[in-house]
Amino acid sequence: MEGFQNMVSAQLILLIYLGVGMYCRKKGMIDDRTKKKLIDLILKITLPCMIFNSFNKPLTPDILKKTALAFIVAFCIAVLSWLLGKILYRRYPQERKSILQYCTLVNNSGFLGMPMVSAVYGADGLLYASIFIIPNRIMMWTAGLSLFTVSDFKSKCKNILLNPCIITVFLGIARRMLNIPVPEFIDKSVANIGAITSPLSMMIIGTMLVGISWKALFEPSIFYLTFIRLIFLPLIALVLMRIMRFDPLLTGVSLILTGMPAGSTSALLAAKYGADEDYASRCIITTTIISLITIPLLMLLI
Repeated sequence: MEGFQNMVSAQLILLIYLGVGMYCRKKGMIDDRTKKKLIDLILKITLPCMIFNSFNKPLTPDILKKTALAFIVAFCIAVLSWLLGKILYRRYPQERKSILQYCTLVNNSGFLGMPMVSAVYGADGLLYASIFIIPNRIMMWTAGLSLFTVSDFKSKCKNILLNPCIITVFLGIARRMLNIPVPEFIDKSVANIGAITSPLSMMIIGTMLVGISWKALFEPSIFYLTFIRLIFLPLIALVLMRIMRFDPLLTGVSLILTGMPAGSTSALLAAKYGADEDYASRCIITTTIISLITIPLLMLLI
């Protein structure tokens, strides 16, 4: 119940950020060009700072064990998501099938999930979240990208290893394992920069809600995706975590990240490779809106 209350409180705060984003969009303070620049700022600067700051504590054997368990569950869910995408969407045309598969495989755990974990569980939760998102990011640049285009092994490895969030995880682990001292002013600067990730990311999501056709969101295939992405996969993850006897903190973090909406990169890839960009955008918006309801409800199961 405490996790549910914390989640509701966090969601209300995030909704205020979302409302501010909508206001800024309506008033012209954030246009499409500005939005793209701010997304780059989040993914390349503020989110990596948030992740690095989560490693600001000793890596005890117990923590290492829990992060390993989190990685195993995340990997299993990533593989299951890929298999489900192969099976569940066969009847849809290719330009939509690829999007549904990608949205099932790749979620918004980095852009939205990490700020949400931070709001509910703080730095302790972020440490586990930083490890949990790794399999999802690997699948994004391998199996996910292959749904739209064919890329060579070298390009896939480059996309993974040069991802700022993955680099930051390795830097954070190296810092703790080697006990590298970091000056206090740098630690505080990194923490303060990372702290703006939550409000900024929700403001950007708020800008996406302005001017959309709400009727266009009510499509059976999108609700089908929503059920798989936001309910079925988190419940499977919960069963795995119960079997592996996760503690409440690790369970909550894993459940939040598994229950995240469709990844925003689906619309970018659809536009780039000739899939249905409008449909991808509607998948993102619908799953994002509904996730604000489903995530707190999932927390009641912990």
